[in-house]
Amino acid sequence: MTKEIKKRLGTLRQAMAASGIDLTVIPHSDPHQSEYMSPQWHLREYYSGFNGSAGDLVVTPDEALLWTDSRYFLQAAQQLEDTGIKLMKAGLPDTPSIASFIITALKPGHTVGIDGLIYSADESERLEKTLARHDIKLATDFTAAADNRTYRPELPDSPVFIYEEKYAGEGAKHKIGKILNAAAGQGAEAAFVTALDEIAWALNLRGSDVAYNPVFASFLYLSARGSTLFVDDIKLDGQVKEYLDALDITQAPYSEAASFLSALPSDVRILVDPSKASRAFIDALGDKAVKTASPIPELKSLRNEVQVQGLHDAMLRDGVALVNGFAELETRLSAGERVTEMEVGRILSRYRAEQPLYFDDSFGTIAGFKEHGAIVHYEADVASDAVIAGDGLLLVDSGAQYLDGTTDITRTISIGDPSPEERHDFTLVLKGHIALAMAVFPEGTRGAQLDALARMPMWAEGKGYLHGTGHGVGHFLNVHEGPQSIRLNENPVTLKPGMLTSNEPGIYLTGKYGIRCENLMLTVPAFTTDFARFLKFDTVTLFPFDLRLVDTAMLTDEELRWLNEYHKRVHDTLSPCLDEKGRAWLDHKTRPLTKNEYSD
Repeated sequence: MTKEIKKRLGTLRQAMAASGIDLTVIPHSDPHQSEYMSPQWHLREYYSGFNGSAGDLVVTPDEALLWTDSRYFLQAAQQLEDTGIKLMKAGLPDTPSIASFIITALKPGHTVGIDGLIYSADESERLEKTLARHDIKLATDFTAAADNRTYRPELPDSPVFIYEEKYAGEGAKHKIGKILNAAAGQGAEAAFVTALDEIAWALNLRGSDVAYNPVFASFLYLSARGSTLFVDDIKLDGQVKEYLDALDITQAPYSEAASFLSALPSDVRILVDPSKASRAFIDALGDKAVKTASPIPELKSLRNEVQVQGLHDAMLRDGVALVNGFAELETRLSAGERVTEMEVGRILSRYRAEQPLYFDDSFGTIAGFKEHGAIVHYEADVASDAVIAGDGLLLVDSGAQYLDGTTDITRTISIGDPSPEERHDFTLVLKGHIALAMAVFPEGTRGAQLDALARMPMWAEGKGYLHGTGHGVGHFLNVHEGPQSIRLNENPVTLKPGMLTSNEPGIYLTGKYGIRCENLMLTVPAFTTDFARFLKFDTVTLFPFDLRLVDTAMLTDEELRWLNEYHKRVHDTLSPCLDEKGRAWLDHKTRPLTKNEYSD
């Protein structure tokens, strides 16, 4: 494979030379600025071999470099080995930004080439301004990589289907009205939507064009004078077409969005989010564009009563599947069966698929044993698939898409006998998890103001983690969604009732083990005083932590009380839905702990 990567880079460099391009940047992106994409847009992976969900490849005539964040440092190092591509660890003090590297690598008069169809307007405009100060040009029409059809599959043709209002809790017509009202507040009479999850939410439609994410390739133009969905006709059956007609939405081919925007009257003002719309669409709109943040992410992040109830129902079914799955895993390991990391994912998927309203997993299961657990977004393949045997920690991050909710959970469990170091670090992570779960905060609080709560127990010992603590989760949509987050990076979005966010601190020791404790939490009202209205988190995930890894001597009385109360709620909620074997397993896993106890 490394020889093939070098050959592909050679072909790319020939195309660069033919087009007068001195450096090109290939982002992990598509025309919708998606984190997870259909295979047609996996260009960076094609040219580098790195398949993480974040990272940009920079290629010059003489070198190639890949920037990615801390979640993928170990994975990228392994996948880039012998390719000649240098790993650039983004976010570390000694790592320059891509723009800074370009300025030092190129001379005045040189040209950087990017594909404006897959590069966001915001990023390309920032890069263009920075380069212009150094007399370096930016060409946004370099599409040599995108035009290489020898390896690229066609766009998916999977069918679009209607997402029933009994699960969505709100009709598409009402949602469209709210979107256009928000656009009017920004001086626009129409809106152009490019993000796939936003389109799916707005129209109450779903698809399966992207693995694990129930979205479909499309663009959406909304206007009170008539709207247009740009989606290939092969994906729509008669029922969906009638549904769209009733919403006064016409259809046009996916490829015609840019030409449609160019042809709109010059006096029309169209709201478009430059952080999510590609440069090509912003250029097509020209002065018609009202460039501002899309109102849709916040609208869809605020779950209504139907969605909240659906979420609790989905979590119950997911908890039942997890109990059955982990009980089988333990039984098979105890019997001496050969079980690998990939088999863990298959076990959990099988039990989830037995549950009502299951649609798919919400991402590829991460099951990392021992040192593999230290690779934050590790996903086993045939070459790396480790046998789970002996003593060590198994980190399992998994989730499911149910019609009434999306789940995401990480548990770290001990295989064999845990060491004192493993218990200690696990309890540090658990303390951080509990601190955030117990947070009470005034309305208007941002995630960045709470993030340190989860890190403090680790920071006190000089330990920590580089990824965010919490991400938003969609409702039968993408497992990673904004606008809310809990991370050290500043995010102006405040936490509001109805927002669903993960709580997942961790510790990762290269070559040894990884530990992460993740639940999903719903922001809910707490109480109101003369000072402010206060909010708190309601933990909605239902599955026990591994009691054998808890050092209760390290827990405060309040932390121990939280853990025991959480396990009691897990037990009381799931037990009525389990068979006798499952109840016995759960009884043991949720028994209350006492101070200074090592559980076995």
